[in-house]
Amino acid sequence: MTTRVAVLGANGRMGRAVVRLAHEAGMKVVCAVGAGDDGRDAGELAGVGAVGVKLTADVGAIAASGADVLVDFSTPAALAQACRACVDGKVAIASGTTGLDDAGAAALDAAAAHVPVLWEPNMSVGVHVLSALLERAIAALGEGYDVEIVEAHHRMKVDAPSGTALRLAEVAKAARRQVTGKEPRFVMGRDGKPGARPPEEIGVLAMRGGDVVGDHTAFLLGDGERIELTHRASSRDLFARGALRAGRWLVGRAPGRYRLGDVLA
Repeated sequence: MTTRVAVLGANGRMGRAVVRLAHEAGMKVVCAVGAGDDGRDAGELAGVGAVGVKLTADVGAIAASGADVLVDFSTPAALAQACRACVDGKVAIASGTTGLDDAGAAALDAAAAHVPVLWEPNMSVGVHVLSALLERAIAALGEGYDVEIVEAHHRMKVDAPSGTALRLAEVAKAARRQVTGKEPRFVMGRDGKPGARPPEEIGVLAMRGGDVVGDHTAFLLGDGERIELTHRASSRDLFARGALRAGRWLVGRAPGRYRLGDVLA
């Protein structure tokens, strides 16, 4: 059966990519929500021609849309509102919105009691593989290697560090804890005279500029050598494809929290 998709943030860069790729994949966009551009056809905004779905600013429209799944690349505040609408309409949630605060995370948890929910700060399959490689590398190298995470994004990105960098840092933290038996701590940038780097520190550094879609590098720095594990995104389409793949997989699943790893498995 054709998967029916609601898109939150449908007139943003990621949302337009979701609409376009959903249309190309034979999925049916049934609801498009976004601030501004009210009344414009979502397909025309996405460059695929009219699809008969007008953009609306009313998040509540998701509940009555008949959608199977919401694909979301918006803002934490909009996502929190959409969670309530998805529960009302029994709509699964596949979200790639970053910068979530405690309230946003709580909204996802509450929705997961009623519908299947998958949230990932990065919907790229390649980034998921990068996380697995980082975990294995830290375990194999053992003690004596410092871990630093560096990310770069376009000048318009509003949150820093990126959600993906924070996810990689969490992976590194858990892996280091297994190796050393000590609790690592994060450092979000450095300035002044922070002193010598303690071994259990994990640095997370953000760069902003230009039109960089998203670069992430995990550095494993030892004496006399270093390993660099890097993922570079050259197109936003890969995130939209990952979200649509996750959304199709979620349809019909039991309520609960899921991860991209569940989809790939």
